Parts: sequence; C-alpha cells; structure tokens
Amino acid sequence: MVRPVISLLSDFGARDPSAAIMRGVILGICPGAEVLDISHEVAKYRVRDGALLLWCALPYLPVGVHVAVVDPGVGTARRPLAVRTGRGDLLVGPDNGLLLPVADERLGGLAEARELTAARYRLEPVSRSFHGRDVFAPAAAHLACGVPFEDVGPVVPTEELVRLAWPAPAIDAGELRASVIYVDTFGNVKLGALTRDLVAACGPLRWGAALEIAWADPGGTRPVSRRIAWARTFGQVTPGEPLLYEDSYGRLCLAVNQGSAAERLGLAEDVSLTVRRG
Repeated sequence: MVRPVISLLSDFGARDPSAAIMRGVILGICPGAEVLDISHEVAKYRVRDGALLLWCALPYLPVGVHVAVVDPGVGTARRPLAVRTGRGDLLVGPDNGLLLPVADERLGGLAEARELTAARYRLEPVSRSFHGRDVFAPAAAHLACGVPFEDVGPVVPTEELVRLAWPAPAIDAGELRASVIYVDTFGNVKLGALTRDLVAACGPLRWGAALEIAWADPGGTRPVSRRIAWARTFGQVTPGEPLLYEDSYGRLCLAVNQGSAAERLGLAEDVSLTVRRG
C-alpha cells in the first residue's frame, strides 16, 4: 500500500516545538503517513514568502495533502480552508492567499474549496493561537487517511477566497518591468517574472549577452543602473560578479557568483526593476 503523503510549511521556526507538535498530531491520527517538511523558516508573518515556497516546491512532491501555516490572522474571523486542486492535491491552511498561487498556476487549477468546520476533525477545544495543531494538522491527517473531502465542511465559493497581491510583470517592446519578490538564503534575488517574460520583452538572448538593469535604491532616493550578463550558470561570470539567470523553477533571478546579490546590489523585496538589452 502506498503511504499517504502530508507536507508541512510554516513560519514556526526550529526553536519552538510547534512544527514537531503538528507532526505528532498527524501521526497520532494517521500513523501510516509520510510527513515531509518543506520549510519551517518562512519569514515571520510573510504570507507571500510562504506562497512562493509552495509555488516552488509542490510540483515536485507527490500528490498528497499539503499543510501551510503562515497565519498572522489566527484566531480572527479568517476562514480555515481545505482546497482541492486539478492535480488531485488537497491544500490545507488559512484563507489569506497562501494556498492559491500554487493551486492556480502549478497544480492544475483550483477545483473546490471548503471551510474546515467539522468538529470531529479538529482537536477540541480549539486554541485561539495554534490552529496549526488544532485545526489544520488534524484535518490534513483525516483527509490523508481517507475522510471524504466533502465531510470537512461547507463549500466556499472560489471567487470569495482571499487572493494575494501577487506581482505581475509588465512587458513592453524591448523592456521588462518586474519586482523583487524574494531573497533566498544565498542572497539571490528572485523576480516576479519568468524567463518567457524576458524573451517576450527583449527577444531571444544569447548566453553572456549584456542587459541593462535599472532600479531605484530601496529608499527611492537615487537611480541605479548596471550592465549585467544574462548567464546560463554562476560560473559563466567571475567570482564576485553579478548575473541574471533562470533559476531552477523558471523564474528570473539576480545573483552574484559566490556572493550575495541583495547585499552587493542593494536590493530588497518589492524594489521594482527594469530590464532592457544592453
């Protein structure tokens, strides 16, 4: 028998026991589950960061039940959700936009959403501050072990779900405008645009071609413009030099070979950049 897969993502960190408690709740209900940790180091309260990590990771995980908890609205009127995708995955988490980018763009679309209201699939009493333990982990475990999706609660019309301000690129003839959406642990700077967006704006590019990349510094006080190579690999530029490359998810990314692009170029999340042929 194939073991059901349940993945976990949160901003709980490794210092506190919260992530392990969620794993324990899941295994207490569904002891045969394979529990995978995507990350528990999402920046605190950064729903968009969590959504991006799901967008990156879930297409490479088996079809399963995926729990995501980046939930600054815990204990408020925001809804707890289970979402069914076109690929067949079930996503469990808060109705704050966290689950939708990956469902819409990477898992075959959003098929159905339900509010997690069934008391028999919760830990009672439900705390006001730890729905990961009391609501999301139990629901995920029951779903993974065969509880019908329809049993967890009533349908929520998909048009009512909260959606993130997910930055879209602007494509003009010869120019691509995109925002920084994430800085990873290496200091690589991920943009809100894909390689196909760059090609649509600037046409096909040979490896090593120079691009002019312009932005205002995070304080908005001075313009910055750099000629940066469109590179296939980090090693195509010398150590310490910047490059624009396609990351392993097809997303445009600024990096510095063996360094931090965020520090070297003075970039931070939400800075808007313009890319043109050099």
